[in-house]
Amino acid sequence: MRLLRLLVHTRRHPSAILLLAQLLGMVLYPFLEDTRYGHVAFNAFGIVILTFTIRMVRRTPGHTWFSVAMSVPIIALLSAQILFDMPYLQPWSSGIEAVFYFYAAASLIMYMLADRRVTTDELFAAGATFTLLAWGFTHLYLVVQALAPGSFAAAVNPELPRSWTELNYLSFALLSSTGIGDVIPLTVHARSLASIEMFAGLMYLAAVVARLIGLTMQPHK
Repeated sequence: MRLLRLLVHTRRHPSAILLLAQLLGMVLYPFLEDTRYGHVAFNAFGIVILTFTIRMVRRTPGHTWFSVAMSVPIIALLSAQILFDMPYLQPWSSGIEAVFYFYAAASLIMYMLADRRVTTDELFAAGATFTLLAWGFTHLYLVVQALAPGSFAAAVNPELPRSWTELNYLSFALLSSTGIGDVIPLTVHARSLASIEMFAGLMYLAAVVARLIGLTMQPHK
């Protein structure tokens, strides 16, 4: 019975499942990145996140067929990296993943702005949208780093390429406007993208999150 209730709750709140899956990935990735099969596990978990995201888009005004169409080349590229050890495909998969996550985030924003009634799933959607935006910019940073090595530096081993976890940390710091930490963009293109993310984060908090909070605090008629 408990399992049945959990499944029903999951179906009612797909945004919550997506949010929890992404947060779980952020916790697990640091343990996986330096292991022998870390790249395989990373890509496999990425496919799982894609599945949860497509399921979530079905609840929004976004087009499910579009998210499915984008997921096909992503899964193909991630699978090729897993099965045939082709890491040079990573910038390509990251570029498409960035578009996929931004589209999913836009779909969730439309879902949250569709009416003036705030539901529990919309509150979860606010968190899921934030993580989708952060992940989208993380993948863009990976593309920039692949095209222009040395675009990002950190206090530890500044000459090495930055890992996904490091760039994800930078993305969350910029999107939330809480600082930049020890991972910094060095090139003009990397800094331009970082500026866009800071602007996107401010606009999301001011236009979407603030609206949800305001509607939540309004007395019910």
